[in-house]
Amino acid sequence: MLMARPFSRRHVPLLATAAVCALLYLAGCLAYPRFARPEVLLNLFTDNAFLGIAAVGMTFVILAGGIDLSVGAVIGCVSITSALLIERQHLSPGLVAVLMLSAGAVFGLGMGCLIQFFELQPFLVTLAGMFFCRGLGLVLSEESQSVTHPTMQQLAEWSFPAESPASVKVVTLVFLAVLSLAAAGAYWTRFGRNIHALGGNENSAMLMGLPVASTKVGVYALSGFCSALAGLVYTLYTSSGNATAATGLELDVIAAVVVGGTLLSGGVGYIGGTLLGVLIFGLIQTLLTFQGSLSSWWTRIVIGGLLLAFILLQKFIQGWRLGRSK
Repeated sequence: MLMARPFSRRHVPLLATAAVCALLYLAGCLAYPRFARPEVLLNLFTDNAFLGIAAVGMTFVILAGGIDLSVGAVIGCVSITSALLIERQHLSPGLVAVLMLSAGAVFGLGMGCLIQFFELQPFLVTLAGMFFCRGLGLVLSEESQSVTHPTMQQLAEWSFPAESPASVKVVTLVFLAVLSLAAAGAYWTRFGRNIHALGGNENSAMLMGLPVASTKVGVYALSGFCSALAGLVYTLYTSSGNATAATGLELDVIAAVVVGGTLLSGGVGYIGGTLLGVLIFGLIQTLLTFQGSLSSWWTRIVIGGLLLAFILLQKFIQGWRLGRSK
């Protein structure tokens, strides 16, 4: 007979996130009858796909005890670079996608090597990466570039079922695929277990003989790959490239991950929680839209309050765990 797993306080942030998400959705349904329509729920995934994909990569980095401030700049750089390559150099979208994903992974790999082998602070290395990518994108073009390639147009307009308000877009499918692969990788692979061990205690992970160096470098390469993919999704979603796209998005990404229950100290986190954190962002923005408010600053205010509450909750849980270990 299988016994239920005992409740752990480390699950409290995830449960709190789920409760907040459910309450926001219920409040929207009660206040606005149209809020409960299926297309509204699907639009939460479509409109926040690039944010969610970047947040998946950030989840792995924070799980390993690191941070990555370059994700927003990578999205903007990939967006304008891919648009210019497709429209001005007339490269095929498939080739451009491969080049951009490879470049993103290599860029993250480079930052990971600097952090691991030169023992530099992740905050400073990724901050430098943020400035580099944002500057590179603006050097390439200060103006936005529309994407009119037939393949890109077809992908942007494709939906299933076709001509239905509650249809699933390509960017939504990409987001869901990334979530599924990330969840499987985080909990059912050796790499995922190594990440949790590294974030829990790096010295203990080294004493256990785990590949600390390759794991730490790997999470930054994965984050770079996810950021590049988010940039491609942004380009497809907007049918344009813009070097200033996703300015400040790294803060939204970190907030979504933390609100989703991932501890900033590392070692504990949930891909499902990150999804809930992204949906909370989307729900707040959608509620403001239904209310008729055009100001996005209220979203910042609410998210700021939630973020502070979840950081305090994490501090309480960490204090409780330290008390038990004594």
